[in-house]
Amino acid sequence: MFRRTFWFTAGAAAGVWATTKVNRKIRQLTPESLAAQAANKAVEAGHRLKDFALDVRAGMVQREAELGEALGLDAPLPEGRELPEPRRRAALGPTPHKTTTTFSSRTISYNRNEDH
Repeated sequence: MFRRTFWFTAGAAAGVWATTKVNRKIRQLTPESLAAQAANKAVEAGHRLKDFALDVRAGMVQREAELGEALGLDAPLPEGRELPEPRRRAALGPTPHKTTTTFSSRTISYNRNEDH
């Protein structure tokens, strides 16, 4: 009698356990759950990318300081000597790109910017 009761209880417990596992897996595979998982992964990847960019920027600043020190760029200028004014380039408007094509005796001018 106890043997039957034991196996009946063990079978019922195994059935409940299996049903619970299957239902949990089914809930994980719904479209809403998959979308939430993908969004979480994207956010994590964004944080890792931001941390990487900050590390690269800090490394760049450190290396620039090292190079400036090695080249003496941080040294003060001698008395009476100033750096020349930086050259300023006049702001030019966009120049259209023109292509000229020659067919036998005719010349055709084509401006790519006119297409838009």
